[in-house]
Amino acid sequence: MASTQQGFSQLIRWSLICWVSLSVVCFHGNGWAQTYPSKGIALITPFPAGGSTDSIARLIASELTKKLGQTVVVDNRPGAGGNIGCDVVARAPSDGYTLLFTSSSTHSIGAAFGKKLPFNYDNDFTPIVHVADAPNIFLLTKNLPLNTLKDFLDYAKSHPDSLNFASAGNGTIMHLTGEYFDALTGIQMMHIPYKGSGLAMPDLMSGKVHVLFDSVVSGMQHVQDGKLTAIAITSKKRIPNLPNVPTLMEIGGPFGLKDFVSEVIWGMYGPKNLPQAVTQRINQEVNRILETPSVKQSLFNFGASAAGGTPQEFNKDMLEDRSRWAKVITEQKIQAE
Repeated sequence: MASTQQGFSQLIRWSLICWVSLSVVCFHGNGWAQTYPSKGIALITPFPAGGSTDSIARLIASELTKKLGQTVVVDNRPGAGGNIGCDVVARAPSDGYTLLFTSSSTHSIGAAFGKKLPFNYDNDFTPIVHVADAPNIFLLTKNLPLNTLKDFLDYAKSHPDSLNFASAGNGTIMHLTGEYFDALTGIQMMHIPYKGSGLAMPDLMSGKVHVLFDSVVSGMQHVQDGKLTAIAITSKKRIPNLPNVPTLMEIGGPFGLKDFVSEVIWGMYGPKNLPQAVTQRINQEVNRILETPSVKQSLFNFGASAAGGTPQEFNKDMLEDRSRWAKVITEQKIQAE
C-alpha cells in the first residue's frame, strides 16, 4: 500500500514538473511575440551599398521600421563573395536583433561550391522569408548587329572562338549562367571576369566584350535607353518591364534551352535557433509589406517581383536553386574565386 502511495506521489510530482515546464515554454514564446522587438534591428547585407541586394534590403528595412515600431538599419558587410556578412549573422545571438538580407549568391551558389567556411549554410541560419526574385537578362553589344537568339547562335557557330562574355567574377550567377548557356547550345564563348557587373558595362557598350547575363535590375535601363540589345530574359515568363523581350524558355526549344532558368532570389535569414515567434513575426510583417502597392511598384521599378510565403517554402526554393547550379558547377568544372 505504501509503495502504491509513493508511486502515485511520484506521478503527481512529475506531472506538476511537466506542467510547469510547458507553461514556461509557452510563456517564453508568448513573451517573444508580445515584446519583440524592444530595440533596433541590424539587417546585415553581405554586399556593397548601391547594388541590387542593398537597394531591396533598404526598401524592406524602411517598411519594417514602420511595422515593428523599432528602427531596422541596413549594415553592409561586403567581402569574400558575401561570406563576411554571412559569418557575422551566423555568430550573432539568436535573439532576432541581427538578421541577414542576402541573395542566392550566398545560400544557393556559394553553398553549391562547397568551400570550407567558418559556418554552415544549412545548419547556422534560420530561413525567414523569400522576399523577391528577378531574372537575368541576355545583353548583347550593339557592335554586333544581331537581334534574335537564332541570329546570335548562327553567328557564334560561324565564328568559332570569336565571342566572349563578361561576368561580375568567377563563380557568380552571371558566370554560371554564361557557362550553362554555352553547355546547352554547344557554343564556346570566352569568359572575362570583372570585379562587379558595373565595371563590365562600359566594355560591353564599347564592344570590347560581347555578352553579359546581367541582373535585370541593373541591366534593364540600358536596354530601355537603346544602348544594348536584349536577346532574351532567363525567367519562366516575360516581365512587364520588358514585354517585348522573350524568355529563353519560349524561344530556345530548338536550341536546347526549353528549361533554361536563371533567377536571383532575395530573402531573409536569422541565426540558427531563432525563436519561432520571432521568425513568424518577421515573416508575417514582410508578407504584409510585399502586398502593399507601393512596395510592389518599387520592386517592379527594380525589375523584380515580390515573392513571400512561409519559411519552409523559402528554404525549398533556395535548395532547388542550389541543386540547379551545383549540377552546372560540377559538369562545367567551374572554380570560384
